[in-house]
Amino acid sequence: MIKYFTFSISITFLSWIVGMIVNAFFAKTEFYKTSLSNLNFIRSKLLNKAIGIGVIKWIVKNTFFKYFNPKLKIKNINEVDTLRNEMTTAEISHLIAFIVVSIFAVTRIFKEQYLLTLIMMSVNTIMNLYPSLLQQENKRRLDKLRSIFLSYSSR
Repeated sequence: MIKYFTFSISITFLSWIVGMIVNAFFAKTEFYKTSLSNLNFIRSKLLNKAIGIGVIKWIVKNTFFKYFNPKLKIKNINEVDTLRNEMTTAEISHLIAFIVVSIFAVTRIFKEQYLLTLIMMSVNTIMNLYPSLLQQENKRRLDKLRSIFLSYSSR
């Protein structure tokens, strides 16, 4: 079981690289700019809290994961658009990585490796899907900040 867990973590880390590479190609398309950059799977703050996004947020802020994407910090209001683009890049990269690992996990089902599939999808959900959902929540908060700032500055 330990080897399944370490294998799942390894596959997930590799999927991050695949996600970043595939995202680099998608980022240049109109579909990315119009649709992918505005994904919103879970809009409810209550549901986000219920599924544990707050725990993932704490982990990202207070562990070594905070060093993985240092660009996701805002110093002044003029950087909001740049920050949102960085968040979108991280979000889509994690979603692509989630899909890649999910496809690999499905192949393990056909080989009747159910325990490996369960562990792999659990790790995949925590390390790819949850960070993507966290980025979506952060983008909503950033959009709200931007709209408040724009309405205040237009007065």
